Formats: sequence, C-alpha cells, structure tokens
Amino acid sequence: MAKQDYYESLGVSRDADAAELKKAYRKLAMQYHPDRNPDDAEAEKRFKEVNEAYEVLKDAEKRAAYDRFGHAAFEGGGPGPGAGGGFGAGGFADIFEEMFGDFMGGGRGGGQRANAGRGSDLRYNMEITLEDAFNGLKTDIRVPTSVVCDDCDGTGGKDGAAPVACGSCGGAGRVRSQSGFFTVERTCPTCQGTGQAIEDPCRGCSGTGRKQREKTLAVNIPAGVEDGTRIRLAGEGEAGLRGAPAGDLYIFLGIRPHRFFRRDGADIHVRVPVPMATATLGGQIEVPTVEGKLLRVTIPEGTPTGHQLRLRGKGMKVMRSEARGDMFVQIFVETPVNLTKKQKELLKEFAGDEKQTKKQSPESSGFLDKVKELWEDLRD
Repeated sequence: MAKQDYYESLGVSRDADAAELKKAYRKLAMQYHPDRNPDDAEAEKRFKEVNEAYEVLKDAEKRAAYDRFGHAAFEGGGPGPGAGGGFGAGGFADIFEEMFGDFMGGGRGGGQRANAGRGSDLRYNMEITLEDAFNGLKTDIRVPTSVVCDDCDGTGGKDGAAPVACGSCGGAGRVRSQSGFFTVERTCPTCQGTGQAIEDPCRGCSGTGRKQREKTLAVNIPAGVEDGTRIRLAGEGEAGLRGAPAGDLYIFLGIRPHRFFRRDGADIHVRVPVPMATATLGGQIEVPTVEGKLLRVTIPEGTPTGHQLRLRGKGMKVMRSEARGDMFVQIFVETPVNLTKKQKELLKEFAGDEKQTKKQSPESSGFLDKVKELWEDLRD
C-alpha cells in the first residue's frame, strides 16, 4: 500500500512555511495521540503518519530530498524518518516539549545543564560624594562572597577529582514522573540539574567546589554618574557550584546630600547670601563650584532676593561625554545685623523719604497700596 503524501498527512500545502507546519502538527498530534485515544488502532496509525511526516518536513535537508524524490529518498535499507524512537519512546512529554520548548527556553540537554548551579548575583550598595560623582572614582571594595575552592580547584572532588554522571538522572540533569495524563519533567533533586555527582567529596568545601571568603575588588566609577546608577561586574558574584559559571556583582550607587549644592540632572543649584549693600549697589562675589574652585561672579545693581544667575558649563559632567551641565546661583539678600548708631541713623534717613522709598522699593510699596485698597473695599 502506497504511503500517503507527507503534506497531505499534515493537511498543508507544499509551500507551507515552518510555522504552518508546526501549527498543523501540534493540532493533529494532540488529536490522535494514543494517550487520548486508547485502544483506537486508526488513531494510532494516524498519529504515526503525522509524526513521520513532520519529522521529515521540519528538517530543511530532508524536506528538500522529499520534494525531489518523494518517499524513495528514505528507502534503501536505512532507517526511516520516524525510526530511532520518534515520539513513541518519549510519549506525551515529547509533544509537550515540542509545543512549548521554545517558550520555556529551549529543549533539554547541555544548555540547561550549563546554567545549573550558576552562582548567585550579588548586590553592593555604595555611597559616594557629589565631588566623587563629578570627578569619577577609583576605589577598592570588600565583598563577602563564595569563591572557587582552592583545595579541589572547584571540582568538588577530593584532590580535584572530576565528578561522575548523576545516578538519579543519568547525567541529564532532569527526571520524569507520571502525573495522571501528563508526564512531568523537572530538575533532578539529587544533582540540582548539573547532571553530575561527587563520589569522594573534597573536605575543604564538602563537595560544593566553593568556599566563603571576603573578596577585594577594584571599582572604577565613571565621572557623571547619577544617584541610583547601577554598575555590573560580570563574573564577580558568587562562585558557581562545582565549576558552574559565577554570578555577577551589581553595585548600586547613592550620592550623599551636599552642604551647598543641589543637583538636578546635569545642572547644579546653589543658594548664595549677598550683603545688602552689594545687592543694592552692585559688585562682585565669590561662588564655590562643584569642581572645588571659587568663581568670581558679578552682581548687577539692584539684585533682589530670589534672582538667579546662570553660569553655563559649570555644572556636572555628563557620563561618557564631554558635555557639562549649567550652574544656577540663586541670590539671597542678607539683612544686616549689629548695626552701629551711625548706620542706623543713615538707614532711618533713607527710609524717611516717602517719595524716594516708593521709587526704590516698588514691590513693597505696591503691596501696601493693594492692602489699603483691600481694606477700603471691606469697609464699603
């Protein structure tokens, strides 16, 4: 009896792409699987046909050979496309993996075992000054962590003996168990997914391949970092279990509040007291900068409290850039205290001329005029 065409078995056209093939296969495999159709010979036959067709058509080389020679491409004494186990040996778990393997991170094997036992990532909170954030910083930190055991070189075996295949999972790193209709696959509890076991454990690390130590690391903090910046040191986390990859170390930066400066992104704000005479008559003052220098700034005549001066390019450095932010100087006019008798008399004389006072203090005079108007409205 002639075999059914593989494309007809899956119910797809000959130009169907890989996604269409997989979709058709999933639907039919679920429909005709023997676990769902016990004692149904016809369903079992269709299941085998579907498997055989998909095994060929999902492989680009096999599909090309089939398109050219048909079923004859796989005849001549060699094993057929479904031979060597197909889906009969694995049962329903193979279909489940075929359907969801990509979503769950790939199939079984070396990829999963490679990450089994990977060392944990570590977090280190580090506080620096605003000046450190401006200039950048090179420093050392001490981190309590686990390191590769120097007695066994990380193998976990006595005198560095290599591990053997785990007896529970046969080195696969995963074990299967039946749960009703489904076959459940999970990480091997004996070897924690590594697929390996230690026959004679190292006494220094009890077979784990790692020890607890405090490690000193050099850290390079670039100029311009901001509060909350995260720096990753690859492979500087905890050592992996018996030679598995180490985790990473993440340094989270916090910037301490400054006595004078307030940071806003790349800009710096500073509030500077200015003597009343300087603010009134104009003059120059010295202003501190985040780079540790004093900058001479000109105060215009009649500068009021709250007035802001902008100094371009005097703010923070921008990380991994030549750019800099700006510095904003907010003026606070200081009221004089501890005046001499002569100074008080001069101020009284200055304040006594009502007409001049209105011209020289327009804001306060205008405010008083508005208050008088408010009171008059309330009396009416």
